[in-house]
Amino acid sequence: MNWWQRDPNEPAAGADDKKSVPSGVFTQCDGCGEALVDGELQQQHGVCPACGHHHYLAARRRVELLLDPGSFVELGGAIEPLDPLAFEDTKRYQDRLRAARQGSGYSEAVLVGLGRLEGRAVALGVLVFEFIGGSMGSVMGERLARLFEAAAAQGCPAIVCSASGGARMQEGILSLMQMAKTTAVLARMKRRGLPFVSVLCHPTTGGVAASFAMLGDLHLAEPGALIGFAGPRVIEQTIRQTLPEGFQRAEFLLEHGMIDAIVPRRELRATLARLLGLLLDPPVEPAA
Repeated sequence: MNWWQRDPNEPAAGADDKKSVPSGVFTQCDGCGEALVDGELQQQHGVCPACGHHHYLAARRRVELLLDPGSFVELGGAIEPLDPLAFEDTKRYQDRLRAARQGSGYSEAVLVGLGRLEGRAVALGVLVFEFIGGSMGSVMGERLARLFEAAAAQGCPAIVCSASGGARMQEGILSLMQMAKTTAVLARMKRRGLPFVSVLCHPTTGGVAASFAMLGDLHLAEPGALIGFAGPRVIEQTIRQTLPEGFQRAEFLLEHGMIDAIVPRRELRATLARLLGLLLDPPVEPAA
């Protein structure tokens, strides 16, 4: 039978033999649309080999990328968020927390601890975007405060990799107070003469961007990261003007002096080690 005479309701020949592609095998690149094998994408640390687009990288994978193997010791892991306001919108906050723990594998939206970067002691924090959008609640603020306090006590620099949608509305004013809390503790650490390097990942917005994330001695960003307080759409609706092309992207901020450098993920570890060496190592005396 010719194709134009075939009954449209009749399944095509060999249709039953066609195998579906299993889920979790391929990821479509958000930058170029290329179908990427998940295993290969993980080997590239979430960077598309075709266009260089930086996909989200899980917190523990980022710790493995930056720190010496086996050197990371977590801080504040036993502190978990509660529901002080008994908040409920379309869901109870307790239910959202439970779902976030099960879905992300983390107990809060930040992972902090002490470790070593090419042999140098560092305090490292990584925000967990898959936990309620990396939003900052009271426990995130407490964990970051303990991180900065540990850095001051150990006399080592602090690094925080941010990816957040801002403050966590379910905790109300308790969430907003974390902006002041983290800023105050960070200032005490800086008075010890210890540097803080802020790594801005996609996206870094809201109360996180308005507090510790933009108070670094150095601000590094991953390519294409969205960085700002409110999103472009909100700003356009507020001022009723069209924003410039690429507004709030890392490249735009670098051009306008808001960040110090854009560092591809593959180069981040070496760049951090080099910068910390410049900031902390004593200068070499010139030969006589």
